[in-house]
Amino acid sequence: MYVYADNAATTQVSRRAAEAMLPYFTEVYGNASSLHTPGQRAMEALQAAREAVAKAINADHKEIYFTGGGSEADNQAIISGAMMGARQGKKHIISTAFEHHAVLHTLDKLKKQGFEVTLLPVHENGVVTPEDVAAAIREDTALVTVMFVNNEIGTIQPIADIARVCHEKGVLMHTDAVQAVGHIPVDVKALDVDMLSMAAHKFHGPKGVGALYARKGIAVVNVIEGGQQERGKRGGTENIPGIVGMAAAIGEATEHLEDDMKYVTGLRERLIEELSKIPHSRLNGDREKRVPGTVNFCFEGIEGESLLLWLDAKGVAASSGSACTSGSLDPSHVLLALGLPHEVAHGSLRLSLSVYNTPEEIEHIIQAVPEVVDYLRGMSPVWDELERGERPHLI
Repeated sequence: MYVYADNAATTQVSRRAAEAMLPYFTEVYGNASSLHTPGQRAMEALQAAREAVAKAINADHKEIYFTGGGSEADNQAIISGAMMGARQGKKHIISTAFEHHAVLHTLDKLKKQGFEVTLLPVHENGVVTPEDVAAAIREDTALVTVMFVNNEIGTIQPIADIARVCHEKGVLMHTDAVQAVGHIPVDVKALDVDMLSMAAHKFHGPKGVGALYARKGIAVVNVIEGGQQERGKRGGTENIPGIVGMAAAIGEATEHLEDDMKYVTGLRERLIEELSKIPHSRLNGDREKRVPGTVNFCFEGIEGESLLLWLDAKGVAASSGSACTSGSLDPSHVLLALGLPHEVAHGSLRLSLSVYNTPEEIEHIIQAVPEVVDYLRGMSPVWDELERGERPHLI
């Protein structure tokens, strides 16, 4: 048996999404900007998809801008908010220390342009509080950007409460909802956010397509120049097959959301229950305030890369954190933000599930992980020192 448990990195494209896309490769393949019939048929598909995505998050279709993925949507949202603030003399942005690098690197870019950035510390449970945000807001704060669900530990942030604090002080609010849309209810009106980012491949749609929600009144800034696509805010011929696939996937996800959440949460709870029995292990992030499918553990005395390679050999695909930084030997910035020591953060494991996982697959993981942990600890001089009492256990 081989188990795919890395759904926070990317998901299997659903059959409905794949079938919806097929005609737009070989039959309705016109350019949506063309005036002829093939082009207008593509435009009709584009508009229908825009309406479907808007409906899924309770937005207006004119508030949806299709992008090349979640990272592009994050970039566009943050740059747009920053530029709106700069026009009013506001050049301060608030975010958190455990955001996705699509956010953090965009903020680094803005710092070079004269913006000041405050990265809020994260509490040990992996949750940012509205009080922390309120305390950081200044007269010159232009934008607050806080992720909805953390991509590594799966904790859910109180976005509606944070947005309320922002708007009470006249500050724009953006949330990176890449790990939230399709997994938990997302209603932009209830959340009262000004901008929200999403990516199709996180909810069983295709890679290379995402969307930015920007409420009416937000002056969206181009990050890709070119033609007049996306109402002049994102140049480049629209990826009609991908956009159609995204619409199909988000419709399917939201249609069955309540049942899917219940099912995946059951799988997650079984994993947490059993993996918590491994000595000197730690579940990262709040026990309850988490997205249904994400589990993140640290195991003392081992190194994450070895853990992943041996799990792969035993038929389990997992990760130690974000796939975007999988080539890095540094411990996760998310886990360090929680206050974990470097030596503990190095031994992390993220298991992220979807509706395609089965109870039998969960049992396979439950058998494989302790075996690999025991094997690696048996070879580890650090673990030997810990067990002999030559250094203290940190978990």
